[in-house]
Amino acid sequence: MSHLIAPSVLSADFLELGRDVEMINASEADWFHIDVMDGVFVPNISFGMPVLKAIQSKAKKPLDVHLMIVEPERYIAEFAALGSSVLTVHYEASRHLHRSLQSIRQAGMKAGVSLNPHTPVDLLADVLGDLDLVLIMSVNPGFGGQKFITNALKKIEKIASMRHSGGHDFLIEVDGGVGLNNYRSIVDAGADVLVAGNAVFASSNPLETISALKK
Repeated sequence: MSHLIAPSVLSADFLELGRDVEMINASEADWFHIDVMDGVFVPNISFGMPVLKAIQSKAKKPLDVHLMIVEPERYIAEFAALGSSVLTVHYEASRHLHRSLQSIRQAGMKAGVSLNPHTPVDLLADVLGDLDLVLIMSVNPGFGGQKFITNALKKIEKIASMRHSGGHDFLIEVDGGVGLNNYRSIVDAGADVLVAGNAVFASSNPLETISALKK
């Protein structure tokens, strides 16, 4: 399978959000990546339900929603109702992770788990069969424009090995500092989905950048 590209809307121009949504629609990108932050789990606040609803009304590609919030299980039904295709919660924020994953799937979405840079992939061993996606954070979550943490490559390789040895088929997604300078090494390590924020939206030609990241 060719790797997927999920531009991070967090890096879009909020004054021209509709324009940027249409750009992603017209591009070779596969998903919209939407970071939801609460100012508690991470030191930033981003999109709320009304903004997500507005994006969904215009989006022609699946919504890949990444919850960087405490008690994410409280909002699973709401994000399903807003049209999320993939819903990812953080291992560090989920007190009852298995229950949350089951609830996400029961709500009709694909279930993902994200790991912060300090969290080892081995901790997911008991839930790998319940996952559709593992999101490796290659920066500390909360803000765009950070530098890629190279140790993430080892984590990608490790979770890819665990996937193979266990006969699983979940996708491996990578978020943070992904760009034209390093995307090949990330894919080579085993990544299936690349989240790109500044690399796309700070580009003079976002459509060409997305196309280049796909190749």
